[in-house]
Amino acid sequence: MVDDIEFIAEMENKVNSGDEILLPEAQRLLNTANVQILAETANRIARRFSEAQVDVEMLLNAKSGSCPEDCSFCAQSSFYESRINKYPLLEKETVLGRAQKAKESGADSFCLVCAYRSPPENDFNYICDIIEHIKKCLDIDVNVSLGFMTKERAKRLKMIGVKRYNHNLETSETYFSQICRTHDFSDRLNTALIVKEAGLELCCGGIIGMGETAMQRLELAYSIRNLSPNEVPINILIPKSGTPFENLHGVSPIDAIKTIAVWRFLMPTPIIKIAAGREVYFRDSDNLALKAGANGIITGGYLTTNGNDPSRDMQMIQDIGINQG
Repeated sequence: MVDDIEFIAEMENKVNSGDEILLPEAQRLLNTANVQILAETANRIARRFSEAQVDVEMLLNAKSGSCPEDCSFCAQSSFYESRINKYPLLEKETVLGRAQKAKESGADSFCLVCAYRSPPENDFNYICDIIEHIKKCLDIDVNVSLGFMTKERAKRLKMIGVKRYNHNLETSETYFSQICRTHDFSDRLNTALIVKEAGLELCCGGIIGMGETAMQRLELAYSIRNLSPNEVPINILIPKSGTPFENLHGVSPIDAIKTIAVWRFLMPTPIIKIAAGREVYFRDSDNLALKAGANGIITGGYLTTNGNDPSRDMQMIQDIGINQG
């Protein structure tokens, strides 16, 4: 059997030739002790397919808390007593101001996120009005994450200029019942398919460090790959007080880097965006993720967690020597 370094090189050649990495091959990549070689190789794959660019996105939690779903990782669930700032759908001018800030900070896109299972009709109409207002006033890509979608709503979002819809699978199908009981893995998969059918770009990823096995992380990656997404956010669990996962410890930085790298082997073309958790797990070395196959970041904070100041992230990208998208 060839040694790990030779094997990693073989897998790089396989990816560059347009062939898919098989599950046993992915398992061997994930189990390698040569983490630096794995990361460097994943980085070459990312730069080969993304022209050495980093996609920068800024989020706005435009409606916080009181979500009727019981996702065990989520501080916004109405099932748990989490100490977060809860508020209804923000006013149009407030959202526009945050979109303007995203533009001024240098972000490529602005993502409007709301804690719903699915928005009530009045709220959905108002969100569409907000999006149209942003598109009229600002030259910035608008993405949204609004929970479950119907075909009619997805088509309307496409019509008013939404670029990308975020709907994560969250975890593998075999582990999903351990993180959520109010809906199924198939429900999440269905919305992802509806989004693609409507012609919207699909942003679809998950969260690692929720007690799943390394094999289940690969299972999730293959489920995502089968959807041919445009963007794949990898979040690392930040345990939130009051949730069932408040005492979990996530994953080690090494395991996070290996996951990012192997997912790049499996999905050479999408944006792989290192999202929530990078500031916590990598601290001042969070540039490592952009040297291990990731080519996108979320800056300025997340839904219930603060993030890096955008100026710091822009400087990090510059220091690495790659371009903003």
